[in-house]
Amino acid sequence: MKKILTLLSMALTLGAAPAIAAENGPVDVSKVSPAISAQTTGKKYVIATVVKVDGIAWFDRMRAGVDQFGKDTGHDTWMVGPSQADAAAQVQLVENLIAQGVDAITIVPFSVEAVEPVLKKARDRGIVVIAHEASNIKNADYILEAFDNKAYGAKLMEVLGKQTGGEGKYATTVGSLTSKSQMEWIDGAVEYQKKNFPKMEQVAGRLETYDDANTDYTKLKEVLTAHPDLKGIIGGPMPTSAGAGRLIAERGLQGKLFFSGTGLVSVAGEYLKKGDIQYIQFWDPAVAGYAMNVLAVMALEKKTAEFKPGLDLGLPGYTSLSAPEGAATNILYGQGWVGVTKENMDEYNF
Repeated sequence: MKKILTLLSMALTLGAAPAIAAENGPVDVSKVSPAISAQTTGKKYVIATVVKVDGIAWFDRMRAGVDQFGKDTGHDTWMVGPSQADAAAQVQLVENLIAQGVDAITIVPFSVEAVEPVLKKARDRGIVVIAHEASNIKNADYILEAFDNKAYGAKLMEVLGKQTGGEGKYATTVGSLTSKSQMEWIDGAVEYQKKNFPKMEQVAGRLETYDDANTDYTKLKEVLTAHPDLKGIIGGPMPTSAGAGRLIAERGLQGKLFFSGTGLVSVAGEYLKKGDIQYIQFWDPAVAGYAMNVLAVMALEKKTAEFKPGLDLGLPGYTSLSAPEGAATNILYGQGWVGVTKENMDEYNF
């Protein structure tokens, strides 16, 4: 067991991998370690991943990475999440895991504020906590972000501004006003818009859609009723790509109302193919799930000195982690997003 974990630690200095896993298949761990694919024979760590909501395509893909990590290493890993995006339900799941005595919890919080007390309780009991999409969280040993959040949002607005000709009204969505990373994406988008597209105007504030495509559709329809001259939509949560695509298709607004936001080909592909939406952006949640579990093992093995800018996890998008100026010492960012259009969507069908 110690030998394998030592090899895993040494592997963190290996060279770069491709920018993102580009196929509907397993996470590419070829750069992590020759030992990572071997079953361990010593002590197994119990690591649970808690997500915002179970049963949607994004977190189905993350489960694939979590499960693969367990198969590759022999650790006991699994993923849980509430059936609907609900902060209280997610807190209860963490409470259950504390009672079970897991070794580590990796978490994608629906509400950072809601989970802070229960994660403190977990850490007080010696459970390692790794967070994702939660750059402001306090009660985590380490925080792993897929990329600089404001840069991600700025890219979404760069694309949307070009689609709209730099003019017109636009709406924005977030899963929750307490979803810190998504709020930062929109912050980055709005800042880019004000600097580069001053003739564009945000309307209706930030729509809370609770990671539900039907809610996205309904709320965007209401905005369109109030603002029939709406020209753009920036989508923070993945389901907005489907909700917006459906609205544009039903109203025959192709080429008049434009979308730029987080999405998956498996969710928004039909709308990309038909031209109802032209652009989605994302990172591979399977790789993120795998990477969080790698960090959990590092923390359990007290490899704290290695968690610093330049850390190479040997995983696509996580080969040279960085820390923004002024960031906390326990947070690092990857470079794991990709932009997808009709032309390259077949390369990212997961």
